[in-house]
Amino acid sequence: MTIHAAVIQKLLSTNAHLGRRVAAHHFKIYSCGSRNAMTIIDSDKTLICLRNACNFMGNLVRLKGRFLFVNTNTLFDEIIEEMTKAIGIKNDKSWRLGGFLTNSSSPKKFRGRNKKLNLGAIHAPDCVVIFDTERKSSVILEAERLQVPIVGLVDSSMPWETYKKITYPVPANDSVQFVYLFCNLITKTFLYEQRKMKAAQGADDSTAGTREDDLQIETASKRGKIFVLPYESLQPAPEDVSDLKQLLDKAVVLKFNGRLGTNMGLNGPKSTIEVQNGMTCLDLVINQIESLNAKYGCNIPLLLANTVNTHDSTLKVLQQHTNKNIHAFLQSEEYEDDSDEAPHQDRMYASSHSEVYLSLKNSGKLDVLLSQGKEYILVLNSDNLAQVIEPKIISHLVQNNIETCMEVMPASSDLEVKEVPSHEGKYESKENLKFTDTVWVSMNSIESLMHSSLVESSAISEFFDQASAISVPKSRYLPVEATSDLLLYQSDLYSFDEGIPTRSSARTNPADPLIELGPEFADVTEFHGRFKSMPSIIELDALEVTGDVWFGSDVTLKGKVSIHARPDVKMVIPDGAVLENRMITRPRDIEGPL
Repeated sequence: MTIHAAVIQKLLSTNAHLGRRVAAHHFKIYSCGSRNAMTIIDSDKTLICLRNACNFMGNLVRLKGRFLFVNTNTLFDEIIEEMTKAIGIKNDKSWRLGGFLTNSSSPKKFRGRNKKLNLGAIHAPDCVVIFDTERKSSVILEAERLQVPIVGLVDSSMPWETYKKITYPVPANDSVQFVYLFCNLITKTFLYEQRKMKAAQGADDSTAGTREDDLQIETASKRGKIFVLPYESLQPAPEDVSDLKQLLDKAVVLKFNGRLGTNMGLNGPKSTIEVQNGMTCLDLVINQIESLNAKYGCNIPLLLANTVNTHDSTLKVLQQHTNKNIHAFLQSEEYEDDSDEAPHQDRMYASSHSEVYLSLKNSGKLDVLLSQGKEYILVLNSDNLAQVIEPKIISHLVQNNIETCMEVMPASSDLEVKEVPSHEGKYESKENLKFTDTVWVSMNSIESLMHSSLVESSAISEFFDQASAISVPKSRYLPVEATSDLLLYQSDLYSFDEGIPTRSSARTNPADPLIELGPEFADVTEFHGRFKSMPSIIELDALEVTGDVWFGSDVTLKGKVSIHARPDVKMVIPDGAVLENRMITRPRDIEGPL
């Protein structure tokens, strides 16, 4: 692969070629047609414009020119801050005050009764770099009046009056990934010119390479960090039913259905475990989707990626859901559940992702979905009963052209308590996050990835490394990993209406009970045999059970309850027993004092 082809491939990986749905007449010189009512930007033209802009900024660096970086998109704040820190330029935000440029000759210091205000630099910049051009027309007007050159990202829908004022336009999709790439190029341009200037002055340049490596802007996203936006800060979904229908019609659900329930005593797929009232995990997912389709008149399809060991059993479940938009297909490679060997956050990067995406592409399903106007796939990697399609999240993805987005939670309860939601979002270490095995992926990014000659597990891993994340509440993560989870969902604590889990309003504790069951309860059949009926746990805080313990009917558990049967001793909790803050090690402790 030539250097030019490699750079073009890098641009494609950032979705730089995806424009708006309508291309203005003056922008057509940068476009090479349209697809699915979306303008396709010519990557060669983008590359040429990037070179011109970087060459201009490099010349200004040699002349010791002054730069002003303008951005109002909070998703870019951390990237631009790292860039300005690396190149040794103060990130001056005083441009936010109207007239900052045109009033640059006016005094900047004012003294009030209680404090002194300093509104910024006195001198106007020699170059203005704008990352969200469409929203900063006032800065563009001021820069044009002062004849200050402007470097700015432009899109296909930008009006001519704004576009003609940009000295060095860079046509591209302003995704987080492309802004990161653009800032990285600016950083390298500045550091290269600064190194040359030091060398010309006789300075020791032996440490310049080390400084460049240490201060690369990629430290934030490629060294164990990911940008996390709180769920609470997302804008509400449209209230109009027709707008909601249009939004939901952009979604597709893809479930990886390859895990077996062997750890719970089943030979079939884990998704066929009965959760409540004869409904399996797979039934609940289907009912959730169908309830949305019926309520809003949308058409959300469900794709099931099966393996040889799960395909036949899954088809039997689907016989109960005829005439529904469900498509099951067989992966050509065996799914490997490496949950015991790899960290939880690395399970997203299984090699089966590339195989499944290739299957969608080669079978023609991907092209069919794109032709139907589908834009995002909700990928479900586990049996999470709360993986409900959330219009609020889809709206956020569509409005911000986000390529990949994972749903995460704090890794521990301590973090969850201490964390104060920041409505602007911030970069978080992946070690402090728990991935919920739920990820949203842009359909167009999958298509671009499949066109790459590097479709392999390493490419998929790099693809997901560029993702952003949304910190979701605990209510969106209800996994089925063990029989202790089944006790939660089969008790009176949860009910399922149209497949959507709803927690009982009678429970005052915001957290679910912590339940630990011994190995005697690990098998699903054995688990159900040890309960005449599921106990009431609405007021339960924690339950620990070990040994040969059997529960009667109508048992109520409250507070913290520990039940430990001694070896070779069968312990039976009688019908109607109420256990509150009890530790039971012998049968007589059941009726004894606290």
